[in-house]
Amino acid sequence: MNKNEELVNEFMNYLTHERNYSDLTKEAYAEDIYHFLEFLKETGDEDLKKVELSDARIYLSRLTDEQYSRPSISRKISSLRAFYQYLLSHQFISENPFSYLHLKKTGLRLPNFFYDEEIQKLFEAAAGTESLDFRDNAILEILYGTGIRVSECQALKVEDVDLDLGVLLVLGKGNRERYVPFGEYARIAIENYIENCRTPLMKKYQKDHEYLLISQYGDHISVSGIQYALNQLIKQTSLTSSIHPHKLRHSFATHLLDNGADMRTVQELLGHKSLSSTQIYTHVTKDHLLKDYSKFHPRA
Repeated sequence: MNKNEELVNEFMNYLTHERNYSDLTKEAYAEDIYHFLEFLKETGDEDLKKVELSDARIYLSRLTDEQYSRPSISRKISSLRAFYQYLLSHQFISENPFSYLHLKKTGLRLPNFFYDEEIQKLFEAAAGTESLDFRDNAILEILYGTGIRVSECQALKVEDVDLDLGVLLVLGKGNRERYVPFGEYARIAIENYIENCRTPLMKKYQKDHEYLLISQYGDHISVSGIQYALNQLIKQTSLTSSIHPHKLRHSFATHLLDNGADMRTVQELLGHKSLSSTQIYTHVTKDHLLKDYSKFHPRA
């Protein structure tokens, strides 16, 4: 193991034991750091401790030239800033070369969400009677009915679901646990799924595990498996929009706020650590906008 790998490993241990970051988050940090390391190898000295502000600026230019998206560039720079801040705080270096490197702010993009009639069409597409139809309906009810992240949904265990109380025990970012309520539609969908899909499929393929959601062969479903199931649903509708699990999360938050929920409640349900993360949902739908305009403006 060379010195660069030792530094990265120490940083990964710090993220694991002191920051309690998830495996997915740590993988993203490692990917960004090793991408930068490849850049250093191409451009000269690959010693991570010798990087200066000029190197950081050249790397930023390289990312721009290679047409990385703005969110990707922002993430990579943020990862490297955090990595070098760790090196600085542990006295491996005397200055953080990425602390002076900032991207210009642009307008905030509004979350992409489904309108009520679009959600209805999705549920109609999931209303089949085949074994996996029950699973796909449960996935849709859980994601839209609770607003949890797709990774949180995929990680649910049977014991995390209290059908009597109507709550899920969710393990979120930073290994923070929270209880999330669900309604009657989700409860019925989960019960039907367990009875008509999970139990018979796991018996058929002789599987025995604690995870709630399964693949067609009874194994624990992957995040990409959930994405595939949702894509199949959208193909059965007349909708031209694309679907992503996070779009259902956006829809959950948007529809709550549009119907009068307060910001703090939505923050708690989404598992946001900061209220500022929830404030992107303060936009309103066009229908709500027109309704309020007609109601309150004297010249409407």
